[in-house]
Formats: sequence, C-alpha cells, structure tokens
Amino acid sequence: MPPDWAALAPPTLAAFEALAEAAYARLPNDFRVLCQGLVIQVEDFATDDVLSQMGCESEFDLLGLFTGRGLAQGGAQAFTGQMPNMVWLYRRPILDYWAEHEDTLGDVIAHVLVHEIGHHFGLSDADMAAVEAAAD
Repeated sequence: MPPDWAALAPPTLAAFEALAEAAYARLPNDFRVLCQGLVIQVEDFATDDVLSQMGCESEFDLLGLFTGRGLAQGGAQAFTGQMPNMVWLYRRPILDYWAEHEDTLGDVIAHVLVHEIGHHFGLSDADMAAVEAAAD
C-alpha cells in the first residue's frame, strides 16, 4: 500500500540529518574510516555569501558543499585554529531535486553526501560512483 501522501510533511532538519546519518552509515566501512573527524551539517539553504561565491543564480542551485582542507590539499595535517572539514547538505534544494527525479530521497542524500565527501579525498567521478555502488 502506498504512503498516505496527503498526511505526510517534508522531513524536518532533524529528520533530514537522521537520513544523512543513515546514508553515511551505509557507505563502505573503509571509506567511512577515512572520514574520521568530518562534520556533516544540514541547513535549509546555503548562506547568501556561499551562493555568491559559488556563482549560483538561485538558492536552489546548491545541494551540498565541502568546506575545509581536503586530503587532496594536504588536509591530513592539522594546523592551529583550523576548523574541521565539513560537508553541508542543503535540505530545501535536495528536496526540490528529489521532487523532479525518480530516485528515493535517501538515494539523493547519499549521492550528494558521497559527492561532497569525494571532494574531501580528491576522488574522481568514477571513484565516487564506485563508492555509491558499494553502498547499495
């Protein structure tokens, strides 16, 4: 029996964060071990400054963002005062993307999460696709 869509509300920030944590938990263990110290943050939208820096035309253009010093840029070595590496997931743009595609919301969140973590490691698109496939 299909869900009662008339009774469903979009996931809150807290529920979305739980979905992101579940998606992260499904990633291959060897990939997650490399992510120690990575912070996952969920917000409705990116800030206006971030949208401007990324050249976005709309607040719905950015689904996620990696901030910090990735391993590809020498991020394994910590510096005094260095903020933790973070992946930002933007709830409203992800929900908008999900509404226009046939993937499950969990799959969309996992895709954005892997893509942004992939920036942390300097992975290629093919490498990120392999991580996603291993998570299924």
